[in-house]
Amino acid sequence: MSFKEIENLPIHWADHEDIAMALYERFGPEFNEGKIYRLRFTELIEWVLEIPYFHGKREDCNEAHLEQIQAKWVYEWRDHNS
Repeated sequence: MSFKEIENLPIHWADHEDIAMALYERFGPEFNEGKIYRLRFTELIEWVLEIPYFHGKREDCNEAHLEQIQAKWVYEWRDHNS
């Protein structure tokens, strides 16, 4: 399932895979594993909040969510670039 197939559904902080798919679709293969893991969490939060149909609130975000989003984004990148 691609992000386009789920884009009308509300997305929340715990929807790590959906967020990762949306970020991969936004930034593509050029934003590789190294760049994903070097990304500051403050920047990642802003990008997640910009995802269409994202319904989470900034105050509900925590480090565990951000780490999971990074990991899922890396897996998404690897799936498309292996």
